[in-house]
Amino acid sequence: MEARFEVRKEELLDECKLPPQTFRDMTPRLERFMEPFTESLTREEQYAHARTYVCGLLSDLDHKNVESIAYRFGQGRMGLQRFVGFSNWDESPLIDELIRQVSKELAESDAVIVFDPSAFPKSGKESVGVTRQWCGRLGKIDNCQVGVFMGYVSRKEHALVDTRIYLPKEWTKDRKRCRKAGVPSRVRYRTRHQLCLEMLKKHGPRLPHAWITGDDEMGRSYAFRRDLQELEEQYLLAVPSNTLIRDLEVPLPEYCGTGRKPNRPWQRVDRWDASMPAEKWTRIDVRDGAKGPLIVEATAQRVFARASQRREGHEEILVIFRYRDRDNRQIVKTDYYLSNASIETPLSEFARAAKAEHRIEECLQRSKSEAGLADYEVRSWTGWQHHQTLSLIATWFLLKETRRGKKMDACDHAATNPRRHLGPTSPRVRMRHTVAHPTRTRTAISSKRTGAPLPLETT
Repeated sequence: MEARFEVRKEELLDECKLPPQTFRDMTPRLERFMEPFTESLTREEQYAHARTYVCGLLSDLDHKNVESIAYRFGQGRMGLQRFVGFSNWDESPLIDELIRQVSKELAESDAVIVFDPSAFPKSGKESVGVTRQWCGRLGKIDNCQVGVFMGYVSRKEHALVDTRIYLPKEWTKDRKRCRKAGVPSRVRYRTRHQLCLEMLKKHGPRLPHAWITGDDEMGRSYAFRRDLQELEEQYLLAVPSNTLIRDLEVPLPEYCGTGRKPNRPWQRVDRWDASMPAEKWTRIDVRDGAKGPLIVEATAQRVFARASQRREGHEEILVIFRYRDRDNRQIVKTDYYLSNASIETPLSEFARAAKAEHRIEECLQRSKSEAGLADYEVRSWTGWQHHQTLSLIATWFLLKETRRGKKMDACDHAATNPRRHLGPTSPRVRMRHTVAHPTRTRTAISSKRTGAPLPLETT
């Protein structure tokens, strides 16, 4: 039995080996990939530093900061540090090019735009935006910076496309502290929801989509849902279990003839969920899992959610998904969502949009583990923006390479002229190819599945 296992193990290991030509071909692809992103850079050294930094973010360095990257490519630290942390170049054209490429390669009319805050633990008080706030990575309130990320999810793939750093009120009120961190004088306090709306208004018209989704931090704000409604955006936003709603399917209490007319009672969504009879739930096959099909129970109902000052908001759809254990006996998880979609919307479509909301977590994990999204050591506003932009670009290159590797035509993996790939690609950037670090490649490997009841599933 063990001998047969060893034989099979060797066969699997042989399948994982890649020819050296694969890596030699990747270098000129990266060179060509960077060209449209660096067109907006005005100086030759900026062009070279941008390519060097992206190469470093894609390498197997344990800590992908400026010093480590400069050492890897045999360069002085100060030049690269000045380029990332202080140099006066605008990252907006690079984000615009990223949006253009993502729209060209991944766009679908029913795609989903996802917003999600992500925290970066930091020590000290000098880094821009750092303060004691909730840090999901640590699972507690601690010193950290928070970035709000915008992701794009379609049936083809999912990618991060833009980000904004969140400045708490204690920062925006302290102008001296802001000047020290290089925060532009025009920047004022904006909530995380306002940052999301800013990115949506800027990039939404260029990214075809049918849904806006986000976690319960995004959905708990009625003002955010109202703003999306005014923008005529269709949303499905998670909400906490203590969200108060009025069930519009419940008849109004009888009026006694005097005083104020009675209204439907407020209910917490979790208590409303517990009172639903079994026939109200519909079973949906979401996707094939490693341990069998993933089945959820779903229901939808027209409701009014409580807005500020005990007022009713606009009419919405409360959508609930329940997940059971493997034996289909106990409910292990329940997710609550509010949407402005039509009540005729199929539950399977709600499930597809809800599944897309979780994709941004995969995007953030891929960027942090493989493209150094959280490995920066810059403190200034400019440095944070520059690093995040270059990391998103590096992640997009990895995604393009992953999609390229999934193509069935073997000719796509061969260079048209192999001889030109054997020499150095450029005298300005020298790449050192090594075996990828295992902890940074684990999340990028996708398992082969036999079916996909929901087409948004891309694994």
